[in-house]
Amino acid sequence: MFYSVKGILTHMEPGLAVIECGGVGFKCMTTMSTQRAMPKLGETVKLYTHLNVREDALDLFGFATMMELNCFKMLTGVSGVGPKVGLAILSELSPEQVAMAVAAGDSKSLTRASGVGAKLAQRIVLELKDKVKKMGGGTLEGFVPAGGAPNAAGNAANAVSALSVLGYTPTDAASVVAKFDSSLPTEELIRLALREFGKAR
Repeated sequence: MFYSVKGILTHMEPGLAVIECGGVGFKCMTTMSTQRAMPKLGETVKLYTHLNVREDALDLFGFATMMELNCFKMLTGVSGVGPKVGLAILSELSPEQVAMAVAAGDSKSLTRASGVGAKLAQRIVLELKDKVKKMGGGTLEGFVPAGGAPNAAGNAANAVSALSVLGYTPTDAASVVAKFDSSLPTEELIRLALREFGKAR
C-alpha cells in the first residue's frame, strides 16, 4: 500500500522514527541500522516502507534502503519470524551479512540478534535457502564462471543465492555475477555485484 514515505524527521527513539508528510506524522518501526543512517531531527528523510496488517493494528515499518526492506520481507516470511525478530536481526546484521549467512549455511551468525535462538536461526537459513532454490537460485544452469577454478561455480552459486535473499532475481544476479572472476571469495563477488546493481539505478 505504501511504497515509501518522504518528509521531515520529527521524532526518533530506539526502534522508531516519526516522519511528517503533509501534516501527518507516520510512525515507522525501524532497525538500528536505518536509524544510524538518519539525518538530524527537522531534516528531510525518505524511508522505504512495509505495512503489516493485523487484526488489531496496522504497523508501518521503514527502511533506509530497498535492500534492507527486501531482506526484512524475506525474513518475516519464515515461519516463527515476526516483525520484531526481523528488526532485531537487521539491527545486528546488515542485509549483506544476512544473505552471506544464508548462502554459507551459517546459522550461528543470526543468533547474535536478540530473540534468535539456535533452532530459529537454523530454520531461517533452511527456509530461505529453500525459497531461493524455488526461485531458481539454487542451481545455475547455463552459468559460465569467468574464472574457471574448480570451486568457482560454488562461489558464484553462493553469491547468487545471497543476492536472491536481498530481493534480486536469480537471473539478474547470475548475469551480474558472471561478469566477475568466480574464483574470488563469495563475499567479494557479492560486494562487486551490489556495486554493479547500484550503477544500473
